[in-house]
Amino acid sequence: MERILICGANGMVGSNLVESAPPQYELLTPDISELDLLDYNKTLEYLNSHNPDFIIHAAGIVGGIQANIAQPVKFLIENTDMGRNIVWAAHNAGIKRLLNLGSSCMYPRYAKNPLREELVLSGELEPTNEGYALAKIFTQRLCSYINRQYPEFAYKTVIPCNLYGKYDKFEAEKSHMIPAAIRKIHEAKTASIPTVEIWGDGSARREFMYAKDLATIIWRSVGDFDKMPELMNLGIGKDYTIKEYYEAVKEVIEYSGSFVYDTSKPVGMQQKLVDNSKQTEMGLLPRYSLTEGIRETYEYFLTLINTEQ
Repeated sequence: MERILICGANGMVGSNLVESAPPQYELLTPDISELDLLDYNKTLEYLNSHNPDFIIHAAGIVGGIQANIAQPVKFLIENTDMGRNIVWAAHNAGIKRLLNLGSSCMYPRYAKNPLREELVLSGELEPTNEGYALAKIFTQRLCSYINRQYPEFAYKTVIPCNLYGKYDKFEAEKSHMIPAAIRKIHEAKTASIPTVEIWGDGSARREFMYAKDLATIIWRSVGDFDKMPELMNLGIGKDYTIKEYYEAVKEVIEYSGSFVYDTSKPVGMQQKLVDNSKQTEMGLLPRYSLTEGIRETYEYFLTLINTEQ
């Protein structure tokens, strides 16, 4: 049985990976007390003692615009350290295969959409999440350099579009756009508040994939790892405006209020749609519709609320 280490197994992506893992894999899912990726020596010691056959690096400090703006040092340093430590320790432990998860914020802010893999490092990054983007680019490049210098290694990177779903973060200071919309609209409905605020004018476009779809695609990619390109986008092939996402959440929650727009707030890039042609060529297509994904995510959010009460 192949032993696979999932770094970040308690995060949204990692939790979905664990939940949907095929039975032929033995999973290693350490928490930070067992595997501290900020400590290189402890990371190398863990790999040498557990000897995984394959690593999925899904760990990271994540958050929305608010969190990135408030803590750029943390997003840059800790994500860089985690990426550097797990990739370099894997190399020094002789682990030949690794799948690294990047982010669509690696792309330049003014790049033409849909965003093709070769556009990474071709222009200025979006300032609101530049630190996180730089850390993700560093890790991807380290994987690429190891492949180039040591051809017996296969360290590959996927760049998912924005994600949402079960095990997401819904706190105001940590959440991305869809979980933030779910929380705000739910609270407005519960308290009979007639309006919900949207940052910006609602016209910025984003591509979101349901995390369960991403997990399924990643496991299929692991099974066809030799066929995978070194760098590959993962997306749904379609984007929506921020307003359209809020409208979809409003419909699922059955909220009757309206939206107000704060154009003084930052919104990031005007559009972020990845080119998923490589993914499509491999037959790695998502299954969930936007409404289905939001409905399951809202149901998960309600379980969190009930647990807190």
